[in-house]
Formats: sequence, structure tokens, C-alpha cells
Amino acid sequence: MPEIPAPGRSVLLVLHDVAPETWPDYQPFVEAVDALGQIPMTLLVVPDFHKRNALEQDASFRRVMERRLVRGGELALHGYFHTDDGPPPRSPGEYFMRRIYTWEGEFYGLNEIQALQRLEAGVELFQRLDWPLRGFVAPAWLMSGGTRQALRQLPLHYTSDPQHLYRLPDFTPVDAPGLVWSARSAWRRGLSRAVSAMHERRMSDASTIRLGLHPVDMRHAFSRNYWLDTLQRLLTDGRIPMTKMAWLASRPAP
Repeated sequence: MPEIPAPGRSVLLVLHDVAPETWPDYQPFVEAVDALGQIPMTLLVVPDFHKRNALEQDASFRRVMERRLVRGGELALHGYFHTDDGPPPRSPGEYFMRRIYTWEGEFYGLNEIQALQRLEAGVELFQRLDWPLRGFVAPAWLMSGGTRQALRQLPLHYTSDPQHLYRLPDFTPVDAPGLVWSARSAWRRGLSRAVSAMHERRMSDASTIRLGLHPVDMRHAFSRNYWLDTLQRLLTDGRIPMTKMAWLASRPAP
């Protein structure tokens, strides 16, 4: 992808865990964003969410994704199953990461061969559907060393963690701070709002701010309205809406 002139400041709207069963959660929010104008989004697509939601079998969902591409959006690969189906944890640290921090760290415990098999399956799916693919984001941003080695072997441009994008294959970091919520309970939503306000103040001079949304955020008016209000505020502040790949392409190469 050719380099384009770097924007002044931008906002990246990123929808996580996009799959046939989660799209109804997102649909009202996406319609509200579309009503604001031409705002591209990066959709993190799961090929077979929790092994019960293969997108290749859902023609209606695929048409929706293709319409997002026509509107200037980006589809990125987000794991394959988005669930940790590996052997039970073998240490306290591993138990914490795979059972307390998240149950969905699919790529946290995979070796290089296992990770490469799943990544190649995802790449091949996008190719069969004729969907452009530039980025991979691991569920919960958790990647094993084997996953990192596997990513070096694939024709992908970037991966990310909560505060950076990484150019592949060398994992060159690019600062891209983000906001994300934990919205599963009322007290978590309240805390997330307070923490996000603090982080947003610290990010005010950042060249970009990522908004990382999840389906559970969309199930509560409190969190859903926060994301829509925050997006509108950042746009009013002069930030340019971009996809992750478009923004990365706009940055000077190292």
C-alpha cells in the first residue's frame, strides 16, 4: 500500500469480536455512526466465533461486511475461534492469564506450528471471500512467542496491543494509544468511564486515539452512549477518522 501524507491528528474506531452472532449488538451503533457521515471503521472479524459461528456459512453477514468495505472500512483478522481451547493451565501465572484475565486468549498458549495453522486458515478464508487483509489482532491482544514467529512468515502488515501498532514482519512499534472498557457489570462500567476520562486527557496531544469497542459495550446504553459521544467529541476537536491500516500507511516508515 503506498504511503499517503500524514494527517495532523486522527481517531481510529475499532470494533472487536465481529461475527454473525455479535453483529446485532453493533448494528444500532454502526447506524448511528453512519448517520454522522463517512466515518471508516476497522472491524476485527472472527472466522468462527467460539466454534459455533462460522461466518462462511452466513451469506447475510458476509454481505454486511462487504458493504462496510465499500464504505471505506477495513476488515482485520481477529483470531480464528476467539476462545482458549488449549490444554489446562500449568502454572499460577498461566492460570491467571487464561482463566482470570480472560478465557478468550486463543493465541496465548499456541506454539509456532499451531499459531501458523490458524493464521493461515484465516488468511485463506479472507482470500476465498476476496476480502483485503492487512492486519491481525489476537483476542485480548495476547500472543505467544510462537504466534509472533508465525506472524513473521505471513503477508500481513501489522498487529497491535492496547497501546501500539506493530509493523510486520519486524514488529516495529508505532505509538497508538487506545481507550477500552470493561462493561460486564455496572460498577465496571462506572470505573471504565472514570479511567477513560483520565486516559483521554493524557492522550490529548497523541497523533491518534484508538477507540476499542466490544459487543458487551453495545448492550448497555451507558457504555454505548459513551462511545458515540466520545467519537463525536474527538471529531469536533478536529481529529480525522481513519482505519488502522490507512493511519499506519500515513506514518513515516522507519
